[in-house]
Amino acid sequence: METREMNEVLKKAEVLIEALPYIQKFNRKIIVVKYGGSAMSNEELQRNVIKDVTLLKLVGFKPIIVHGGGKEISRWVGKVGKEAQFINGLRVTDEETMEIAEMVLSKVNKSLVTMVEELGVKAVGISGKDAGMLTVDKKYADGKDIGFVGDIKAVNPQILYDLLEKDFLPIVAPIGLDDNFQSYNINADDAACAIAKAVGADKLVFLTDIEGLYKDINDKSSFISRLTASQADKLISGGCIGGGMLPKLTNCTEAVKSSVNRVHILDGRIPHCLLLEIFTNEGIGTAIIRDDEV
Repeated sequence: METREMNEVLKKAEVLIEALPYIQKFNRKIIVVKYGGSAMSNEELQRNVIKDVTLLKLVGFKPIIVHGGGKEISRWVGKVGKEAQFINGLRVTDEETMEIAEMVLSKVNKSLVTMVEELGVKAVGISGKDAGMLTVDKKYADGKDIGFVGDIKAVNPQILYDLLEKDFLPIVAPIGLDDNFQSYNINADDAACAIAKAVGADKLVFLTDIEGLYKDINDKSSFISRLTASQADKLISGGCIGGGMLPKLTNCTEAVKSSVNRVHILDGRIPHCLLLEIFTNEGIGTAIIRDDEV
């Protein structure tokens, strides 16, 4: 073997060795992956994400995927001649839009199940309606009625525990039921956070359309690779975080303060970002950690 070829082989070995302590540390630990954004609209990126999660499963993690489908829902809403409306980032969901949302999310769900199954791992697609997993109240946006949008009030994670115990990979669509068994659309970030807290996930990962957090979004040198929950609170109260990242970061800090050990915000447009963040010393996104973590 030539020297160049040998060096390339050794580099691969070094990567595997670097990953070893992380594989050991998180073996049999639950990791919740919230999957959405642009990574869902590109088939190649979609398959890369599924490969990453499948690899996590095969090396001993217990992953749960919680997926969105907002762009696809908007596309189908447009097909029936309706215009998608949002208030404070929440989709206004009338009865017809709710029907479309449930149809689209079911389609996305089974597509992801198929991708996982093609890689040799058994997956089960469910929604928050199954086994009464997600119970909701009606959600309002600044006091405005936005239709069938759910605010999670309770999580029954038993079906997730049962699936994980039987070695299945659960894939969850964010639909829930209220006390009258009416279906409600749920923000996928909210669903992922609630589920992660309920199962005591070791990690919660958000695959987003940005690289991570910045102190100043216009200054790329202000990137934050790691911060504590208290530091995140200061960023929020100081007005440094705005737009769609504000509710996401609020969800992240609440999860860390609850039972989730660490939350990661990653750019889902980067191929294999999940593996790079979890299995390498440097990582590539922003990690939010507990105040008492060394």
